[in-house]
Amino acid sequence: MISAYTGTQIREAEKPLLDSGVGAVLMQRAARGMAGAAIAELRRRGRRLYGASVAVLAGKGNNGGDGLFAAAHLAGRGMRTTAVLASATAHPDGLAAFRRAGGRVLTLTETNAGELAALAGRADVVIDALLGTGAQGGLRGTSADLVSLLAGSSHGLVVACDVPSGVDADTGQAAGPVLPADITVTFGGAKAGLLADPGADFSGRVVVVPIGIEDSLPWPALRRLEAADLATLLPRPARRAHKYSRGVLGVVAGSPAYPGAAVLACRGALSAGVGMVRYVGPPEVADLIRHSCPEVVCSTGTVAETHVQAWLVGSGMDGKDEEEMQRVRDAVDSGLPTVADAGALPVLPDVLAPHVVLTPHAGELATLLQRLGADLDREAVEASTLAAVRRAAGLTEATVLLKGASTLVASPYQDFYSQSEGTPWLATAGSGDVLSGIIGALLAQVGSDVGRFRAAGIDPDERWAAIAAMGASLHGLAGAAAAAGGPLTAGRISDALPEIWGKVSTLSN
Repeated sequence: MISAYTGTQIREAEKPLLDSGVGAVLMQRAARGMAGAAIAELRRRGRRLYGASVAVLAGKGNNGGDGLFAAAHLAGRGMRTTAVLASATAHPDGLAAFRRAGGRVLTLTETNAGELAALAGRADVVIDALLGTGAQGGLRGTSADLVSLLAGSSHGLVVACDVPSGVDADTGQAAGPVLPADITVTFGGAKAGLLADPGADFSGRVVVVPIGIEDSLPWPALRRLEAADLATLLPRPARRAHKYSRGVLGVVAGSPAYPGAAVLACRGALSAGVGMVRYVGPPEVADLIRHSCPEVVCSTGTVAETHVQAWLVGSGMDGKDEEEMQRVRDAVDSGLPTVADAGALPVLPDVLAPHVVLTPHAGELATLLQRLGADLDREAVEASTLAAVRRAAGLTEATVLLKGASTLVASPYQDFYSQSEGTPWLATAGSGDVLSGIIGALLAQVGSDVGRFRAAGIDPDERWAAIAAMGASLHGLAGAAAAAGGPLTAGRISDALPEIWGKVSTLSN
């Protein structure tokens, strides 16, 4: 499991070591790790090291010092190095080491931003070491001009030092011009803002360099499940299992206008291992489900008459049928784990419970937050996804999954996950319906298995967020496999899921 921290958490873990006088040691560890990551990436791309050119954009603080020391290490490998100092002052020890290594030093002024941007653009490697984790408000003045020009032109490999300059380490908000990194080399632990949009848009591949503070870090601000975690958490049928012991999911979804959403939700659930799916809804939707998924048991009964372990509600519902909306309310009121998607969101109570998993996209989350009194539109949600999902979970007391390139999950207890295994091709009609089906199936299978999560080091009260993150991870992995680098339709996500599940499960054998 990947753990990510706020900048404040990292700085507090560093403080005892800094107070004891080993700050220089931490900086050297960080610099060596960053230089090593840059070298590894160049080799991976088949690029030469000796004679390659490096431009380090250095701020005046410790982040700039890390970059200068890293460039000095690269100079020792025969690389030609140039430092572009954002101001007349720089980290003194880092600058001295850089000069001793033979680096050339240039200072950014109001008149040479274009010239220095062109110089940096011709370098094989650009190290962004302008702003660190404590910076607020992004780049300004000539530094902003330099980065704006460089970002808008061709350039070599970009390595961000700890965070891309302008990205908030805590929230992922991006202020002003940001130079997108190919890799971000971050120290001590991943920063939460690198795993949440829009920060993840600029971070590239994140490489964590240990510097000796890791044992002092607190509970992470954000976590990401990896394949090994899925292998531990995914259910496996016992030898004498039967369809009821493997979980039964009830589905209230679809409408005459959007019947396919119910089909896709049911297909997602069936592919995610649930023992049985029971559909309750309009006859015309049920007929389509019977033809597409004959395994699903369909009826027009009530929620109270339908015996299940979890519910999925809302996918493809347009809110026009009051009888269907009442089924949604009844399912949520049943006390059973419930995943509530799309059309269910407008009719839910303002205050829910952690075992209710809401799955909005950014627009739906903005609408929900506005209903609850928060003045946030879709643009504001997308500009600070982590803050928005945190706020929604706090207000609703539900578990909230915000769909996106980085899918975020927040529990009302303020436990957070970020999953990003997917592909942009997942942005297709019906993909979210499949995701809801996967999460619903997992709720039915492991929602009551408290011991499973306790054994994996997850607080049982937080298991609903972990289950939602599991669903997002499986959905992303299956989507990427089904796409294979090209377009896909939502149904193919379900088709790919059993094979992905099997591959992940073998990791625990």
